[in-house]
Amino acid sequence: MKTKTAVANAGNLIMTGVLLMLLGDLLFALNDAMGKWLMASFAVGQVLVIRSVGAFIVLGPMILRQGPVALFRIEQKGLQFIRVIMATGDVALFYAAVAYLPLADVMTFYMAGPIYIAALSHFFLGEKIGWRRWLAVLVGFTGVVIALRPSTAMLSLPSFFGLAGSFAFALSLVMSRYLRSTSDTTLVTWQTVAALVTGIGLSIGNWQPATLVDWSGMLLLGVVATCAHLLITRSLKLAPASLLAPLQYTLLLWAIVLGYIFFNDIPDTQIVIGAAIIVFAGLFIFHRKNLKETVPAEAVPPDGH
Repeated sequence: MKTKTAVANAGNLIMTGVLLMLLGDLLFALNDAMGKWLMASFAVGQVLVIRSVGAFIVLGPMILRQGPVALFRIEQKGLQFIRVIMATGDVALFYAAVAYLPLADVMTFYMAGPIYIAALSHFFLGEKIGWRRWLAVLVGFTGVVIALRPSTAMLSLPSFFGLAGSFAFALSLVMSRYLRSTSDTTLVTWQTVAALVTGIGLSIGNWQPATLVDWSGMLLLGVVATCAHLLITRSLKLAPASLLAPLQYTLLLWAIVLGYIFFNDIPDTQIVIGAAIIVFAGLFIFHRKNLKETVPAEAVPPDGH
């Protein structure tokens, strides 16, 4: 009887983890759509500033519970600084990209994050990958090239923003794994502070008057993104990362749906083909990691925003 009860409890925890991951993905997709809407009227810097203030509505109680002094007791300050730069670049470049490109296009670039992580982890974390996963990495890069539309958009600045942002996202996750002894509260707080400082710098001379609805939207942006991050972090503690990892690709589905509903964006054939190749390659990489029993929780791709 006790064994059956334990199995049932474990099953309930896993199901809770799956539901939290799906909800977190939905919140991240809403965050992305809200960001695209705000970027139509405001500069990246201004959105980053108010978004960061909104994030502290959620982070404030967590910092008080952990103790503010703990924020300064961190390991390897040099790597922490680099990680913060990458995480900030990820957010800024994402919003710069969605200001000009459909949500589905930008999310296609970001869905390649796990593929970058697989390659980077081999060199920086010593996580050896076999020839099958290397082949999947190459196939995934092919999908990125197709989505970039080599004939035209590959040379456009918005596409570069999306590509560079997804690479910065992957680097920040690899470094998060390397610095995994640092608490989530500390990691998120410092990247939020960096986003705030960066936003202040970028908004000089670009600050626009806004309505109460606009201010509320920018604050809500920070609250939604932080809640999504916390939901996904909690889900990884309740269910295996190998089970949750493929659910991250629902972000692409939500991007297509929300892009159509709010912006009347319909992805073209080239984006759909590139996205399908990237998703296939990413799922294969996760599958091989599961077989090897080496799936790291931090390799699961949140939108990082």
